[in-house]
Amino acid sequence: MLLVGNGKVITHNSSIPYIENGCVVIEKNIIVDFGNTNELKAIYKDAEFIDAKGKVIMPGMVNTHMHIYSSFARGMALKGEPSQNFIEILNNLWWKIDKKLTLDDVRYSAISTYIDCIKNGTTTVFDHHASQGAVRDSLFTIGEVSKKLGVRSCLCYEITDRDGMDIRDETIEENVNFVTHTNQINDDMLKGMFGLHASFTLSDDTLKKATQKASNLNTGFHVHTAEGIDDLYDSLKKYNKRVVQRYMDFGMLGEKTIAVHCIHVNNAEIDMLKETNTSVVHNPESNMGNAVGCSPVLEIMKRGVRLGLGTDGYTSDMFESMKVGNIIHKHNICNPSVAYAEIPQMLFDNNREISSKFFEKSVGIIEKGAYADVIIVDYKAHTPMNANNYNSHILFGMSGRSVDTTIINGKVVMKDRIILGIDEDEIYSKSQELARDLWNKI
Repeated sequence: MLLVGNGKVITHNSSIPYIENGCVVIEKNIIVDFGNTNELKAIYKDAEFIDAKGKVIMPGMVNTHMHIYSSFARGMALKGEPSQNFIEILNNLWWKIDKKLTLDDVRYSAISTYIDCIKNGTTTVFDHHASQGAVRDSLFTIGEVSKKLGVRSCLCYEITDRDGMDIRDETIEENVNFVTHTNQINDDMLKGMFGLHASFTLSDDTLKKATQKASNLNTGFHVHTAEGIDDLYDSLKKYNKRVVQRYMDFGMLGEKTIAVHCIHVNNAEIDMLKETNTSVVHNPESNMGNAVGCSPVLEIMKRGVRLGLGTDGYTSDMFESMKVGNIIHKHNICNPSVAYAEIPQMLFDNNREISSKFFEKSVGIIEKGAYADVIIVDYKAHTPMNANNYNSHILFGMSGRSVDTTIINGKVVMKDRIILGIDEDEIYSKSQELARDLWNKI
């Protein structure tokens, strides 16, 4: 048994949202109790105690849209003229990278990214993978890494037509094999979804095949949805319908489906998402970086759609995504009063709800019976912190780099910024070697 106490506990639990001198009790991989530190130490006298020393104790972060494969792009210089739009970014960067990735590249991209997640307090990751040069077993490779490093994960491979039908069929098969595997092992540390790239790289035949293959697998689709304006134009030109309508017509929407971005959507499409109980995930930093527009998340939430928060591979730091999410909508509609409530709801409530569609017990919350995914953040407030204002302290005072201890599924995976059981220097040395080789190929 493990006690994590002597800290200011933020629970994201509406019944007891904040405890001034709080403690979390962990038995195996489950939170079995939480409350006042002194009271719980008196009850659980023989338990191991981790002293937070007045820092903040809170649930681990959940990232509902990530791209692990993009890791090796960091610092890479591209020849030629700078990309001027989203389609050029895809052609000049991401589609060049994914064609050249080997399984070794995939493995070390995953190791490096999961280390980054742990160091930023992100304990659950929904990843959307692509490695067109190494499709077979790529999800299994990432899954092995997630198991080794102990990060809770839900993985998928992005199906696409862009590299021909043979590779398309491989991507469908990889999804089928991986989802079947995760269903059979029934391990709440690893789940699978059916990945799709985006409407403009998916023919009707491909969507039909994907729907048929996924029909008996008890999972949903994880798909980029109207991220760039060209995605919408392509759908209107080829199929005379908008992107969400197209997915709706193939029966792909539903409570286990994640429609990522949803920037170029109208009210009728938002209503479709609501009616089908489909989740949307907002990625503010990536959207700004790709200059694709600002998702109408305030209207999406107003209409009752479940809307989570992700990073799209831009970062592993959900604190950072929260900060940018807070300001992009103020800037976009020139109203400084918006997004204070909506962004925390996306990150702390809705990401947990999205996760509940796949994992048996709750993540992202401190409550009895939830999985023991807990972080300690090295933050001591210089102004009063309480149940009414802790989100403001998270927004303006904390960052991923402030996390000094990460516990996932009841196991301490990082203590005092040191990830246990691995040689980071050795991993980074190999990662740099592989990244350099990849850059040379490109």
